[in-house]
Amino acid sequence: MSNTVHPLDVVVGASEVQRDSVQAARMAAEGERFEAQGNRLSAIESYRKAVASDPADGKLLFRLGFLLDISGEEDEALRMYERAVDNPPAPINALLNLAVAYEDRGDFVRSERCLRQILETDPNHPRARLYMKDVIASKTMVSDDDHDKEKQKRSALLDTPVTDFELSVRARTCLKKMNIRTLGDLVRTTEAELLSYKNFGESSLVEIKTMLAAKGLRLGQSRDDAHRAARRAMIDSLKGSNTEAVLNKGVSELNLSVRARKALQLLNIQSLGDLVAHTEAELLGVKNFGATSLSEVRQKLAEYGLGLRKIDG
Repeated sequence: MSNTVHPLDVVVGASEVQRDSVQAARMAAEGERFEAQGNRLSAIESYRKAVASDPADGKLLFRLGFLLDISGEEDEALRMYERAVDNPPAPINALLNLAVAYEDRGDFVRSERCLRQILETDPNHPRARLYMKDVIASKTMVSDDDHDKEKQKRSALLDTPVTDFELSVRARTCLKKMNIRTLGDLVRTTEAELLSYKNFGESSLVEIKTMLAAKGLRLGQSRDDAHRAARRAMIDSLKGSNTEAVLNKGVSELNLSVRARKALQLLNIQSLGDLVAHTEAELLGVKNFGATSLSEVRQKLAEYGLGLRKIDG
């Protein structure tokens, strides 16, 4: 009985891969002859038989993958390249072509991994360095695109009319009278401003907060973003000066009147840095906070060389 292993008897992926290098070499030589004659389809069939005879020969796997690649058989070519690099030492050309194939499919992580495998051995490999630049640039573009899409999605959400949501008649009426038309208008509004409006009570507040939470939003969210930006800008402008440390002082050290203190508590203002990030209009929007309280706050801040935020334009 012949000991020759038939290609169909080879189980790729078995714990011990059966190899017939003699048969593989014979079929590879046949494939080379077909290539020289310009008969690519026959060459591919010969290389398939060669790979079946010796599934662990990286050079044969790469050659078959290459011929499949230029013939438009991208899926099978990808599989051949992947098998070729699984057997160390991985052929550099297989890693390069595999990196390109992954990049074409948008799999930049795997593409970068193949190129790094080459550059770890040869840091100055020109094609690998060039392809790496392309992959990094593509990853950045995808990241920017995702960021733009997220911004567009968020913008569309904030433009949604509040009338699209099931709210009580009282809550709907109050929002209409306060000229709050969209979710964007709503997240620019604070709890204190809503509660200061006539007939707007705790039940309406809970109702609106629940509705916003379901959308990943909250009251005062847009203002909080503006306040953080204002605090950062203020801290940057005061870096290196004696005033910088003042921003961390608690508002309790201002010794404000009870009315003014309660207003700041409603706005969750705890430090001077929090306070100077707010505008006069935001403070005046709090119930029972009037011109007298505003004058008091201005005076206390002036003692530290500070003032309330002003909106440009």
